[in-house]
Amino acid sequence: MDLRGSMPTFIHISDGKMHDINVLDIITTQPDSIYIMDRGYLDFQRLYNITTADSFFVIRAKKNLNFRRVYSNKVDKATGLRCDQTIKLKGHYQSKDYPCKLRRVKYYDKDSDKRLVFLTNNFEIDAIKVAELYKKRWEIELFF
Repeated sequence: MDLRGSMPTFIHISDGKMHDINVLDIITTQPDSIYIMDRGYLDFQRLYNITTADSFFVIRAKKNLNFRRVYSNKVDKATGLRCDQTIKLKGHYQSKDYPCKLRRVKYYDKDSDKRLVFLTNNFEIDAIKVAELYKKRWEIELFF
């Protein structure tokens, strides 16, 4: 979705037998674009392909993520942020599939009383912007 106009930039209609994650093999990534996905698309090899294409992603993390914290940035908890960390994946296959550092942002949404954890390869934007971008993802649901 192009956030400048809330219009989809890519639509793929399948026969329903194709798993959602396989769409990441079809998308032609654009440099400097940000791809925002739910955790059903969490595949570190495919995310690494996005990184090597000079693109960015924001995705929800799964609860069983195996990682080690490399560094923690300070956060303003009044914004809902709980942590902004630089991490490395620890699992054998995960660390082979995604050998670079990742950013882990934890956010508490008081409106829904949910704690959300995001992963991104974008270290330039503010941590709160990571949460705001993910929130924009729901606009695609409204479009359809």
